[in-house]
Amino acid sequence: MAPELKRHKLGWIGVGRMGYPMAERLARAGADVSVYNRTRAKAQPLAKAGAALVDRPADLADRDIVFTMIAGSDDLKQVTVGKDGVLTSPGKAPHILIDCSTVSEESSAEVRTAAAKLGTQMLAAPVSGNGKVVKAGKLSLVVSGPRDAYETALPYLERLGQGVSYVGDGELARMVKICHNVFLGILIQGLVEVTVLAQKGGVPRHAFLDFINKSVLGSTFTRYKTPALVNLDFAPTFTPVLLRKDLDLGLAAARKAGAPMAVTALVREILQGLIGQGFVDEDFATLLVQQARTAGMPLEPENVPVADGLD
Repeated sequence: MAPELKRHKLGWIGVGRMGYPMAERLARAGADVSVYNRTRAKAQPLAKAGAALVDRPADLADRDIVFTMIAGSDDLKQVTVGKDGVLTSPGKAPHILIDCSTVSEESSAEVRTAAAKLGTQMLAAPVSGNGKVVKAGKLSLVVSGPRDAYETALPYLERLGQGVSYVGDGELARMVKICHNVFLGILIQGLVEVTVLAQKGGVPRHAFLDFINKSVLGSTFTRYKTPALVNLDFAPTFTPVLLRKDLDLGLAAARKAGAPMAVTALVREILQGLIGQGFVDEDFATLLVQQARTAGMPLEPENVPVADGLD
């Protein structure tokens, strides 16, 4: 057990697909972690990893550092400054608040202002990866906020994955994450387009993607999406609805900055078409299904064992 993980009492808010394995990594590493989740039953198994459970975000106000990992901007405000929020307990507030969610710069800045009035330093620390990536220890984080708060939190941030990048003060990490997720949308649409083209030309999907993954274009992303694209297992890691939210955030930031994003706008509308067909709870790799349909191509699982590159 690393002794630096015992220096501070931690709080964790939100144990969804990402939050659960992240909180579990800290608890199993020996950190003192108390957890809140709106649906308590989903957090209950964390007790076996050594975490304590609380009934309200406000019950974490006495923690030194509190992490949040929730679905969106409104949820962040609810668990921080809303009823029973972690920043609403009279005379008590965490020293550092770390939000790992993908939310708007405006919402994050609003919470940061409220935190500052209580003497709480806030770090924006959005992440790159999904639940499988977290469990494999390959999550990466981009962080912005006060440098001294970052240095204090760094041992815990490093325990969450393989890479932490500090990019400066304020909300800069939000812009980095928005740009990251915009690129994610562009990448997946490009990948399904060329995969369908290769298959229409007679190349099995697994063979084509094996080449891509071994080429200069291969990446952690192309490798861990390969099983879904080959065998059509669309168990959700990130849904089309969540990706649409992030593309909308990117397009809004682009309008504000006066930066044209023609490809992003097109991918957003393609994604909207997918959602309109009812693909809302599956993984966003279901863009492959839509692409195959528009190409008039039957799509069947290839039932070939392929690695996701996360081992």
